Amino acid sequence: MRAPIIFLLAVLAATACDKDTGAGDAENPPNTVQHSAAVQSQKPAVVHVAQGKQGKEGKKGAPPQADGNPDYVGVAQCAACHQQAFDDWQKSHHDLAMKTPDSETVVGNFDDATFDYFGTESRFFQRDDQYFVRTDGPDGKLHDYPVAYTFGVYPLQQYLIEFPGGRLQTLSLSWDARPKKEGGQRWFHLYPDEQIKAGDPLHWTGINQNWNFQCADCHSTNLHKNYDAESQTFATRWSEMNVGCESCHGPGRAHVEWAGLPERERAADKNQGFELRFDGRRQARWAMDAKTGIALIANNVHTQAEIPVCAQCHSRRGTQFPGVKPEDDFLDFFHPALLSAGLYHADGQINDEVYVWGSFLQSKMHGAGVTCSNCHNPHSLELRASGNDVCAQCHLPTKFDTAEHHFHPVGSEGAQCVNCHMTDKVYMQVDARRDHSFRVPRPDLSEKIGSPNACVGCHTDETNTWAAAILEEKFGEPDPHYGEALFAGRVGAPDAESQLLKLAMDESQPEIARATAISMLPRYLSQTSAQVLQVIAQGDDALLHLGLAQSLDHVPQQVRPALAIPLLYEDERVTASLAASALAGAPMESYPAEVGKRFDQAMADYQASAEFNSDRPESLVNLASLRGREGDLPGAEKLLQQAVALAPYYTPAIINLADLYRGTGRERDGERLLRNALNRPIEEAIEKAPLQHALGLSLVRQQKLQDAIPMLRAAADAEHASPRYAYVYAIALNSAGDSTAAVRYLEQALQRFPGDPEMMSALISMYRETGQQEKAEQLRRQLQ
Repeated sequence: MRAPIIFLLAVLAATACDKDTGAGDAENPPNTVQHSAAVQSQKPAVVHVAQGKQGKEGKKGAPPQADGNPDYVGVAQCAACHQQAFDDWQKSHHDLAMKTPDSETVVGNFDDATFDYFGTESRFFQRDDQYFVRTDGPDGKLHDYPVAYTFGVYPLQQYLIEFPGGRLQTLSLSWDARPKKEGGQRWFHLYPDEQIKAGDPLHWTGINQNWNFQCADCHSTNLHKNYDAESQTFATRWSEMNVGCESCHGPGRAHVEWAGLPERERAADKNQGFELRFDGRRQARWAMDAKTGIALIANNVHTQAEIPVCAQCHSRRGTQFPGVKPEDDFLDFFHPALLSAGLYHADGQINDEVYVWGSFLQSKMHGAGVTCSNCHNPHSLELRASGNDVCAQCHLPTKFDTAEHHFHPVGSEGAQCVNCHMTDKVYMQVDARRDHSFRVPRPDLSEKIGSPNACVGCHTDETNTWAAAILEEKFGEPDPHYGEALFAGRVGAPDAESQLLKLAMDESQPEIARATAISMLPRYLSQTSAQVLQVIAQGDDALLHLGLAQSLDHVPQQVRPALAIPLLYEDERVTASLAASALAGAPMESYPAEVGKRFDQAMADYQASAEFNSDRPESLVNLASLRGREGDLPGAEKLLQQAVALAPYYTPAIINLADLYRGTGRERDGERLLRNALNRPIEEAIEKAPLQHALGLSLVRQQKLQDAIPMLRAAADAEHASPRYAYVYAIALNSAGDSTAAVRYLEQALQRFPGDPEMMSALISMYRETGQQEKAEQLRRQLQ
């Protein structure tokens, strides 16, 4: 009875290394990278800063500078007529997003201050009216670096250093701008608990702390990265160094010309020379519902035109195409992250830095027509009112700002709306950011799926059960929550498909939650879910289309065209380009000419997007995946080698290159590549488990099962191991003749990954092999 499982292991060894690893998936969409100067939780690949490397034409890049675009008139021109807005904007976080250093803009202590970080003493000083930092460079040695720009202002200020090749790099040594009584007014390191040395993925001189890619387009106006792949240099340009009026309103030249027209001609242009206006919020008439105590919009008006404009920066997203303007469709230029594991808890609460948009889309306030500027002054960025008064704009204080509602003494910390409905999380060591989903605390949900809640977040000596009982007694039984379906999808629960289908089709749920469910469904694809996805592909919901498009690589090839071809007809370039990527290599000549035409355009967009971001290994791997599916294996190999050279620690590039070697009869070359990656110093590695898993499969293919088992075990036991790693390791144990250990490991693994159908099916087979028929039947019923 062991032969079928041994054969299955051979099949796994031949197919498990997915050539599309770099193309992104539902949990990690392609090029959806951090757009913060400091990456807090993920550890993508990084290399030393290129020291003036020149291409064939001798290009050296150039420091960032103004581009002189005449369509952008600048804030001084705007201030001539809009003095109040200009006054509000000055000294705001947008104004101070990026500045040249001087006594007004630098808030850190550069008076010969020092900071010790694991024995490396950095010094901050001034010389000849310049600000300097003496710290460790890409070679690990101390150098004096002049500060090129300040970056942000509160609660921390960072500093940019200019490098050859047009690069700006963000120091990990930052100034805590908070008051001293709050622990501020000090230098600190963004990674205080681990020693980040030169060459480490998170060292400040590497590509993950590169301003041109990570930060620039959200800290300056009309920024163009201008990366040259041949010379590996930047010639980044902006219209204004910081975030000025035209970042949100668009280029102002036509508006200035409009202002100079005779009054009658001005009246004819309702947009006043702009492509986009934000009048909806001011036109809305809010009426209080006396029964609920909550205000509702009483007239038919679109209030949320500003949300996709704010989302261009205030979202976790990858920039796929250059040249975006405020009036442009968000999904024509950006690939936003959905409610992915690692970024969000299963119920949609913030986990990693996600920058508000994805949270706000989940809120009932968004559904009711509330927009960013209902709560924030869009020019000063300050709240419209202080404390609970900002909520009282729409929520009757006599109903909600009472001890009967919030269970705390009036005026206490527990009585503040935000502390229950907008819990915060600290990023970058000092920056507490609030969750904008405005959710009701759900300790009952915490008990089911492990998500946090405000109640026990404060009452740390109490339990979720205690908090849930109090809330249920007061407010009744809580409603079902989409977090349960997303959790089921994450852990591979037996009923994951049915829960995700129900959520995907429920139009009363937040669109971003439905899109996330759709992105998960291809993992559980059946005839029913495939039909539902086809209906969704032919529908009109842009975010649902994105969720489907970014997960098409998980759909079997024979089903993929039915889901991908309708998406080629979508207006959103990002969605259409992802659909084209998923179809790469398919016989498009067998489809109507219009399909081929749309495929060619979307594929051209996909390639342009990857080339635009070719300063990143993710994009090089995406291009390699595309070349591989087109049958151009030499082209794919060259791109993967470039990705490994650019970022020697980027595991998808290493694994894909090793698998390409396997596919072209060079299994030993692949093994050597994987071993070399694993033998790097531990502090320079990102995540060893995928490399160990890939190496273990390589050894299986070479019939070195005993050598493979320790590698597969290491991958399966890793903290962030996938269920498949545990499954493959157990299969390997069984194939080696140790069925007892295999059964024991699968039983333990199912405690980590409850309901995983692949592991359950394998365990049923093993129970039957070992004569444990009762256990096999019991598990079979659970699987059904």
